[in-house]
Amino acid sequence: MTVAGRVRRESVRMQAAELFEQEVKPPEVARRLRVSLKSACQWHQLWREGGVGALASRGPSGSRCRLSPRCLEKLAVYLEQGPAAHGWVEDQVWTAARVAMLIGRKFHVSYSVSGATRLMHRLGFSPQVPARRVAERDEQAVTAWKEATWAEVKEPGRPAGATSASRTRQASPAVRPEDAPGADEAARRS
Repeated sequence: MTVAGRVRRESVRMQAAELFEQEVKPPEVARRLRVSLKSACQWHQLWREGGVGALASRGPSGSRCRLSPRCLEKLAVYLEQGPAAHGWVEDQVWTAARVAMLIGRKFHVSYSVSGATRLMHRLGFSPQVPARRVAERDEQAVTAWKEATWAEVKEPGRPAGATSASRTRQASPAVRPEDAPGADEAARRS
């Protein structure tokens, strides 16, 4: 959920608390605030048990960061140094996979690629996707291979007339040609 979404949700819960204090029932609260009846009922239960404070936000959900604030500062310094300073000399690109590997090497903490991406965004960095082509690529050799070798290796596709327009249902017996299987059944029914 975005920060704006969390703020709006918090505001709606506080509005619900005000309505509950005015003895407005949960179905009416749900209608007025345009939320589900289930949410309004859950909020009403929380409000009855703990008052307005029970409806206050507990902060962002999800697992906590596995790196300390000091480690996060160090990671930001490492990222500013660039990939070459940490062994990736082929290009100057911080991919999420590289950052996850760097975190593992430096801090002995395992991060997934998506977790490393979120961590990079939190630090003000964005992962970059490297170009998939090698700098030494020979375009003429690639073209020659596609024209000669690929044409021989490639399996032919399905012939155009081999399938019907509807793969899940055969043509009805009434419209089958006379020499088609099942045509005699259609003739008897007619």
